[in-house]
This record gives sequence, structure tokens and C-alpha cells, in this order.
Amino acid sequence: MSGSELLVGVDVGTTSAKAAVVSLDGRELSHGRAPMPWRQVSTGAEIAPDALVGTALAAVGSALGGGPDGPVVGLGVTGMAETGVLLDGAGTPVAPAIAWHDSRGAQEVRRLDDRLGPGRFTERTGLEVRPLCSASKYQWLRGHVEGAERGCRWLGVAEWVVHRLGGDHQAELSLASRTGWLDLASRGWWQESLEACGAPAGLLPEPVVAGTAAGRVAAAHGRLAGAVLTVGGHDHLCAAAGVGAVGDGDVFDSCGTAEAFIAPVAPPVPAADVSRLVSEGVSVGWHVVPDRQALLGAQRAGLELQRFLDLLGVCAGQRDALDSAAAAAPPGAGGLVVLGLEEDEMTLAGIPRRPAPGLVWRAALEAVTERSAAILSRIEGLTGPTRRLVVGGGWARSAALRDVKRARLGPFTYPCVGEPGARGAALLAGLAAGRYPAVDRLPAPPDERTGDR
Repeated sequence: MSGSELLVGVDVGTTSAKAAVVSLDGRELSHGRAPMPWRQVSTGAEIAPDALVGTALAAVGSALGGGPDGPVVGLGVTGMAETGVLLDGAGTPVAPAIAWHDSRGAQEVRRLDDRLGPGRFTERTGLEVRPLCSASKYQWLRGHVEGAERGCRWLGVAEWVVHRLGGDHQAELSLASRTGWLDLASRGWWQESLEACGAPAGLLPEPVVAGTAAGRVAAAHGRLAGAVLTVGGHDHLCAAAGVGAVGDGDVFDSCGTAEAFIAPVAPPVPAADVSRLVSEGVSVGWHVVPDRQALLGAQRAGLELQRFLDLLGVCAGQRDALDSAAAAAPPGAGGLVVLGLEEDEMTLAGIPRRPAPGLVWRAALEAVTERSAAILSRIEGLTGPTRRLVVGGGWARSAALRDVKRARLGPFTYPCVGEPGARGAALLAGLAAGRYPAVDRLPAPPDERTGDR
């Protein structure tokens, strides 16, 4: 095939799968996207494991179709954490994949915490005792889905997609950090937690760092065939690599369906600090950057903002006009305040006699950003003042949200990266394929968009 060598990255996210074709010098040449076909249930959502693969391939196909000719030498896959696929001995899924934000497993994770002893789950894993972790989802499936007891292998979403395309089973460290089974200190599996979950021996592959080669794409996948595969890790952390926010003193504000603030830190974070951070809503795990841990504080910002768009009856094509109205609204949204953010029922207080959609949207943006400021402050309690705040992700395309962030969080950089997660996955695939010598030698993102520093 004629043309320059290409890298492809795909971010298997909550709302959609996003793909990017990237040149070896780091330029995003084309993009593709496909909606994620969740099945909504009372507790959240679930999906057939094969649909995850199909959606990822649809996004990649769209990106390749709009990109240049040239051989694809590497394919990296990043994606949501916590959600996983349970396989039997023949490699066949035995249950649906439960969405990371689904509430199933609350009782199971509390029982796990009781079995392990007070505080030990958090101290060993760096996670809060909540149903988000993979361990709770696995236990729920074992107890409620017929045939799930045959499951003998668990793969995260990105790990599953890589395997289905022809790659080896891998457990990437940043994704492993979200399972509830990884011992934070040793970077190995915590057998006591696995045994308490009733997990069989060999449920999990040995942990590896993001950018480790996992084999090659199978011949059946056309233009991708032969490309070196790698797991790009947890989407937010992979996106930090995609925008170059992985240095000491950097914090990446990843504005997706969930908003996450990620700070790389040198290990180990002392056990007392781990417990304190988790109690404040900041988890501690391993980064996609070798030999770096990550502090991660998150909120469901995109999910909550979508609730307001639904309330206002605003579709995608009307967002720009609403953003303009919110940007023109006064700080404080004229006294309009959102109460109970992230609760099942939120409240708008201080509604004026003549409310306008722009005021409501401004109030929503300010409420989310106030929580963002609190998360960043907790991270800085360990790291000290942020040297460089970098903002990216789908919701960061909102000019009104960036205005509100700048007013509350201070100056930040907004790199010219269309899909941070997909770009990061593509560059890590380049690392796996031997095109780059190390993570700290990956191509920097293009110059920042003007006016956003």
C-alpha cells in the first residue's frame, strides 16, 4: 500500500466510540465516531460484549474511510474503566457487560469490604467502597446471571476489543487499578480480594503497562491486518498522554461523559495519604505512564449537563446558540442556582420572573465547575499548586464551559487535539510498534488554540 505509515487509535467511551488516524509526527488526519448501543435498565445500562467490538470497528472504519492511504502499523484501544467482559474457557462471553456507572453490586461490594476488614479495601486498592469497581460487577453477575458461574476470565473493555481483533489477553495497569483486585503497592493481583469474590484461579492476566505490544490484528480485518495491537489503558489517563499532560506538575481536566482530573505522581503515595484522598473522592492508581501513579478525582459532569440539555429541549445542532446565551449571561446566572447535582432529583432555586434558557445553562455550567474546583483543590492538597492545567475532551468544545472554567479555575491550556483519548491510544500503538522510544518521547500535540491560555 502506498503512502506514509499511519497509526490508529480508538476510544471506546460511554456515549460513543471515537477513532483517529494519526501520522507518525502526531497529526490527527481524520476521525470517526459511532454511538454506543447500550440497553437501558433500571440500575443504569448494559451491553452485549460483541456490540462493544462492533462499535469500535465502526468508528475505526469511518476514520480510515476519511483518511489518507498508507499502511496502518499500529492500533491502540483505550476505553472506559470498571466495565468488563466475563468469558468462559472457550473465550465466549457468558454475561452482558455492565456500564461503569450502573448501581448494581452495591450490596456485593459492602460484603467484600466486611470480609476484608475495615479500611483494607481502600488502603490496598486506592478505591472507594462503591459499586463502580469491577469486583462488584463480577460478584453481581455471578449471583444473578445464569451461566456466569462458568466465567473464568475477566477483560476490561479495551482489553476485550484488543483480544477480539487478534491480540493476546492483557491486563493494563491503569485499568487494573479500577477493578478492586489490584494491590496498589505491588502492582500485582491482590489474591485475598479475588478469593473473597469467589474468583477462580487465572481470572485475570498478568498486569502490563500501556503501550505493551499485544500481538497483531488478524487477517480478517482488512486494512488493519498486521497492525501491532496495544491496550491504551483507562480513557482519561490515555487522553492525558494524548494532550501531553503527563509531566510533573501537570493536571489534565478530561471533560467527557464523566469529567476527571488526573495528576501524575511519583510512587508510592503513602498509605495514610491514600486513605485520606479516597475519603475526599480522589482515587489512587497506576498511570499509563511507566512508573507513575495517578491521582484521579471525577464527577459525572457530562451526564449531568445532558440532563439540562434534555430539560431545555436542546439538541446537538442548537448547542452553539445556547452556549452564546450562557456566555452572555451574568456570572452567578442572575441568582439561579442548581442544588443536588448528581442526585436523582436536582432543584433549580432562585428562578427569576423571566427565566431564560441561557441563564439555566449558565447555572448548570457553574454548578459543575464549582465541583471541578473542589476536586482540583483536593488533588493539590497532595501535589501542591498545579504548574499547568490542560483541558480537553468532548464537553470542552463548549466555549461557555471554558469561559466558566477560566473564571473559576484560572488560566489553562486547550491543545488543538480533536480526540485526546484516541490520539493517545494511537501514539501508544506507535510505541508498541517501535516507532517511538518511550512515552516521554511521544509527539507533542499541535499548538494550542488561540485565545485559550
